[in-house]
Amino acid sequence: MKKEDCFFLGKIVKKYSFKGELLIKLDTDEPELFEDMDSVFVDLRNNLVPFFIESSQLHKSELLRIKFEDVDTEADADALMKSDLYLPLEFLPKLEGNKFYFHEIIGFKVEDVNFGTVGIIKSVNDSTAQALFEIDRDGIEILIPMNDEFIVKVDKPNKTILVETPEGLIDLYLEE
Repeated sequence: MKKEDCFFLGKIVKKYSFKGELLIKLDTDEPELFEDMDSVFVDLRNNLVPFFIESSQLHKSELLRIKFEDVDTEADADALMKSDLYLPLEFLPKLEGNKFYFHEIIGFKVEDVNFGTVGIIKSVNDSTAQALFEIDRDGIEILIPMNDEFIVKVDKPNKTILVETPEGLIDLYLEE
């Protein structure tokens, strides 16, 4: 299994018990979707290693408490601390309507109601307070906030996102 065929599920943040249980900080708004997994991939020195799950349950709503098979001691657990967890992309729940995963809109065309064709989404920047579409328009980078009020329609079959941005936002990037 390669990382590009997977999505980031979360990170092992601390040990829970002396029996090898671990707490995972999940990277999701819906942690309950990942409560009953059989296995996950753990990133160990840039190799994705499958680990089978003996038991798991939500802990304080946003953490998942996991007991892996064959991780039975604090030392076993220590070896996994701060590791990232991944799942294959096909395990992602399907999103309906205008909801989408960041990875699935890369390459989508962005059209603005007033401006017309803006460009192609190259990536999503979610390191800022508000996530941004990073759009390439013939070599010029245009950033549009991923604001529900701006997103009119997500057309997955045609790989197009229709937005309505405040007047002048796109032009800011095109002025010499």
